[in-house]
Amino acid sequence: MRKLSMEELNRLTVADFKNTQKFPLSLVLDNVRSLHNVGAAFRTADAFALEKIWLCGITGRPPQREITKTALGSTESVTWEYAPTTVEAVQQLKAAGYVVVAVEQTTGSVPLPSFQPTPGQAYALVLGNEVFGVDDEVLALCDAAVEIPQFGTKHSLNVSIAAGVVLWDFISKMGWAS
Repeated sequence: MRKLSMEELNRLTVADFKNTQKFPLSLVLDNVRSLHNVGAAFRTADAFALEKIWLCGITGRPPQREITKTALGSTESVTWEYAPTTVEAVQQLKAAGYVVVAVEQTTGSVPLPSFQPTPGQAYALVLGNEVFGVDDEVLALCDAAVEIPQFGTKHSLNVSIAAGVVLWDFISKMGWAS
């Protein structure tokens, strides 16, 4: 066994990535404070060929050094849009036919392994602020909530880690991983 070389990985150029078909999946960052989390979300969105990232409220926007450092160029490949409030972004997504799913521990959340996305349906996943989570006003607009089962003493994951876990789960369940 050996590591693959960069040539063997056959990575897309930014131009090719922009022209390739994306999965009908978007990330909505609800007032995410950490620019490193924002950069990591861009990198993950690139890895999973997402349609778009919505940067809402106080969430930092490129170009910023901390975002760029973590994103490793994916701010150039991933489509993003800023919304002054997450409510506005969610309303636009719902009007466009997206099912909006909060990644949050709520009274009605479904454990991620039990959630089954509908094939062919477009989804938007809302990830919340590092301290306060998904805003209550945004939660009221969401169609569902999923939570990542956790078995230790902590009851939360870093925003960027949660994004990766949930996105991989959705992509796997939708049959896009092969």
